[in-house]
Amino acid sequence: MHKATATGSAWHLSIRHGEITFARLLRWMGGMVLLAMAAPEAKAANEPGSPETENSALALAPDDGSTGIVVSAPAPQSSADPMGKVNERSFTFVQSADRAVVAPLAMAYDHALPVPLREGIHNVLYNLREPVVITNYMLQHRIGKAGQSLARLAINSTLGIGGIFDIAKRKPFHLTHHVNGFANTLGFYGVKPGPYMYLPIVGSTTLRDLVGTVADRMFLSVVVGAPFTQQAYRVPVVVLGTLDDRVVNDARIRRLRSEPGSSYLATRDAYLASRQSDIANLHKKSKP
Repeated sequence: MHKATATGSAWHLSIRHGEITFARLLRWMGGMVLLAMAAPEAKAANEPGSPETENSALALAPDDGSTGIVVSAPAPQSSADPMGKVNERSFTFVQSADRAVVAPLAMAYDHALPVPLREGIHNVLYNLREPVVITNYMLQHRIGKAGQSLARLAINSTLGIGGIFDIAKRKPFHLTHHVNGFANTLGFYGVKPGPYMYLPIVGSTTLRDLVGTVADRMFLSVVVGAPFTQQAYRVPVVVLGTLDDRVVNDARIRRLRSEPGSSYLATRDAYLASRQSDIANLHKKSKP
């Protein structure tokens, strides 16, 4: 039985521990991958670019404090976005939720917490993502990058006191955090994006990226087990992760919001262009 939770800046799906076996998960993912491979390749309208932060699924809300949602025109149908009308309605709904609840809470969190405490929470959350990053660099044959991320995890988990302090990015290590996941690995092996979707509990995604996101969020629970299967871990990570990533992505959200035309189109095209660039860069960097 699936249940929806919020994690990072996006609303993500998690699966209650013990209600699905790993073999069933693999069969389900295999079916989803086959569907994605049969779907048309996504074509980005903008110049590709890869943001350093993970995609924020929280929608863009007006900057001026107004309560209305402004969309200049219906989004044109695209081969990468066959569900455009449904996606626009989902986008508008999540804009309202972001404007009314998530953004105000995230900004209050940002201003109320002392900077050292907020940075410590941010560092711990990112340290918890390193095992997924390491695993996927290995699957992408990028052993050097995997080693760097492994070193980050070891340094920050020990010298950084469980990841509270990001010692690895400082001198003499200079090891910065990188974003990677199973969606990138699927793209690396040629799985096509499939249709673009804007889901109320996920945000901007494609069929391929949705499969990858589920695998990312289940990774520690499946591979390690306790304490990552316990509510005492899940609830704080979900709540704090949502607030932290909304703060991290605020500037990018405002930039997309300020672009002329439809905010939905700007969000969709930026996401597809970024993901196209991410996958292309994996192949470039994997060449000798």
